[in-house]
Amino acid sequence: MRREPPQRLRDYAPIAWSGTMLGVFFLIPFATMIAVSFFHRDPGAFYTPGFELANYQRFLTAFFAGILGFSLFLAILVAVLAVAIAFPFVWSLVRLPRRAQVGWLIAILSVLSLSEVIIGFAWSTLFSRTAGLTNLLVLIGLLDHPIALTPGFGAVLAAMVYQALPYTVLVLYPALARLDPALTEAARTMGANPVQAFLTVVVPTRRNTIVATLVIVFVFALGSYLLPQILGRPRQWTLSVIITDQAIYQSNMPFAAAMAVFLVVVTLAMVGLAARLGRREGAQ
Repeated sequence: MRREPPQRLRDYAPIAWSGTMLGVFFLIPFATMIAVSFFHRDPGAFYTPGFELANYQRFLTAFFAGILGFSLFLAILVAVLAVAIAFPFVWSLVRLPRRAQVGWLIAILSVLSLSEVIIGFAWSTLFSRTAGLTNLLVLIGLLDHPIALTPGFGAVLAAMVYQALPYTVLVLYPALARLDPALTEAARTMGANPVQAFLTVVVPTRRNTIVATLVIVFVFALGSYLLPQILGRPRQWTLSVIITDQAIYQSNMPFAAAMAVFLVVVTLAMVGLAARLGRREGAQ
């Protein structure tokens, strides 16, 4: 079959609804946000229309550049840890019988039914001094007294990796399930042990999938809002938390819009990169 380009206006009818939804719920709000980011902040009247670059210039100061750098670092670290944990798990999962695979997938993906609020307060309790994990360490004699592990960077990182792990498994599973078992069997017959076969055959053949998954999880973690706020100190707040603080509590909508524009641009760039890598792997 040969794909023919649209010739008449009605040929675009199948995509008219999706195009309308894209324009109403993304393009128009995004354009409005871009316009507001250039407005002048007026404490008495909230903000007034105008065109000034002060909001973007303030975003490039050392304080907000540090927040941006921390947000990017945290998102990258969450993506790397989530993929590092999920990839060998999924590889072991796809080698199990079908019924066992379904059971494990149901257990892992059940986390998707939990809201970010529930995850945040559950990990807050887990890391607390009164009912947290450190009480077990006291019980077995590794600590003299229980301590609180939250708020702190470790608590934020652990909760965000936990939240991102089901999405990582969901992305990696189809690619690893399609991998021909004969490839690893050939490596085993040539003397490679299971770990060597995994590192020299499985990982290289799914390089583009790994990169695309890293990008997807990075975008997911970059927009995290509640977990850093619940489990972290103010210096561990991400850009999303600062955007909300500026928009709601500081009444500085133009500056919040400028930061949101940057966040959306970075997200779209990462999604485009992931889509390109996915097309490349499909062509191969």
